[in-house]
Amino acid sequence: MLLLFGTTRLLGRGTTLLRDPVKRICVNMSSTSASGKRLRVLVDMDGVLADFEGGFLKKYRARYPSEPYITLDDRRGFWVSTQYGRLRSDLCEKAISIWESKDFFIELEPLPGGVEAVKEMAKMDNTDVFICTSPIKQYKHCPYEKYAWVEKHLGHDFLEQVILTRDKTLITGDILIDDKPDILGVEPKPTWEHILFTACHNEHQPTSPSQRRLLSWSDDWRAILDSKRQ
Repeated sequence: MLLLFGTTRLLGRGTTLLRDPVKRICVNMSSTSASGKRLRVLVDMDGVLADFEGGFLKKYRARYPSEPYITLDDRRGFWVSTQYGRLRSDLCEKAISIWESKDFFIELEPLPGGVEAVKEMAKMDNTDVFICTSPIKQYKHCPYEKYAWVEKHLGHDFLEQVILTRDKTLITGDILIDDKPDILGVEPKPTWEHILFTACHNEHQPTSPSQRRLLSWSDDWRAILDSKRQ
């Protein structure tokens, strides 16, 4: 909550952008739960809306042109730094230095169709959409840039629908669209159904019979929402 409240001032023009943002989100979420009629959709940011993998590879190769790199076709496993560390131990820290750098998150390109899908969801009847994203622990640039990315691509008003959290299991929702295969936290049974968004690092990973995938934003995400309404 401190991250959420403090970051709004960084984006403002001398004033706080969001009018009581913590209160607004709490009111939205509590009213949704009480009614039982609204669908709450949580959408991850990096790897789902923003092209984290493509942005990382581009900046890594520019900064370290003589170092080995991993193509997107060869990416395996959620943690980029872990795979680079297997190539050579010092490459782990070099990989981390890319997304800890200023302008990394704000300059990520949107993944095709994602921004349009979220805007369409937000206009649907009885539907609340939140961007639910985890900031990195090196917080100097990341939280501000995540808000700035949302404002740039989804508009100023959508800033009130941003949730920054290191533990998504604590957030109440019906659906969480996320590219991370295993989302763990203090809550062993989150309220949301995890829809695995296909990314280069997880496309070869088998899913359990009970887990659903969203192959891309051109896949039928509307049918997934409709299935939860029923």
